Amino acid sequence: MNFTDTPDGFRSGFMSFVGRPNTGKSTLTNALVGHKIAITANQPETTRHPIRGIVHREDAQIVVVDTPGLHRPRTLLGERLNEIVKDTYSDVDVIGLCVPADEKIGPGDRWILEAVRKVAPRTPLLGIVTKIDKASRDEVAAQLVALHELLGENAEVVPVSARSHEQLDVLLDVVTSLLPEGPRFYPEDHLTDEDVETRIAELIREAALSGLRDELPHSVAVEVDEILPDPEREGVQNVHAVIYVERPGQRRILAGPDNRRLRRIVYQARPAIMELLGTNVYLDLRMKVLKNWQSDPKSLGRLGF
Repeated sequence: MNFTDTPDGFRSGFMSFVGRPNTGKSTLTNALVGHKIAITANQPETTRHPIRGIVHREDAQIVVVDTPGLHRPRTLLGERLNEIVKDTYSDVDVIGLCVPADEKIGPGDRWILEAVRKVAPRTPLLGIVTKIDKASRDEVAAQLVALHELLGENAEVVPVSARSHEQLDVLLDVVTSLLPEGPRFYPEDHLTDEDVETRIAELIREAALSGLRDELPHSVAVEVDEILPDPEREGVQNVHAVIYVERPGQRRILAGPDNRRLRRIVYQARPAIMELLGTNVYLDLRMKVLKNWQSDPKSLGRLGF
């Protein structure tokens, strides 16, 4: 059967998660798709561009769009990320507002809800209480009530845990019920429409972010220069990539004494890149200073923002 041929009553559409940074949106995206397509880290604002993951069901095809977290921007990059997010919300069929079970709803959540309703006033809103594995039953119940009050009495609210996969089927059932009838957009073997170089750059950035604190994570960007077959070793792909930071001091921190931290980044990123490419990989990773790239329009354009 062609992937555009669908049974009667089949539903398809796009849904996006919204929420403060670090509310579990990327982890939830990966859990629903059943494959790692979005990087995760302990730092806020890890996601920097919309990532589409495809969930295939017998009765529906759901394209989950993982977006950067809406936030009050401090840099030109932050402003551009917010614009990307708002553009995404205006095009999707369902928006899921994510609130962690172990954090009280606050002004940031209300600000995000107001921003979403301005951009997409007619799009159905679904409440999602994430990280229920980190909270007690009473805490989860209280958060469900609070989120229901925030969204209004007609909104559906679902508690989930991406890590333990609890309630994910329930969430997908609710999302499916909110989608319009329509055909499949992607063949059933597709998990994402992300290009390979972007996914590799993100895997390297994920390894680089591991263990970083304070402002340094926001200053890290990765660009893949080229992917070439090794001329001397059959079955080996040479991946050449650059990590950019904004200041020489950041470069020293990220590289570590005697480049030990840089070697660890290579060690951590290489297995995931090998899995993605399905072949052995030699990862050539360099570091460069791109001064204040988060606020420089030319540098942002070069890095795809």
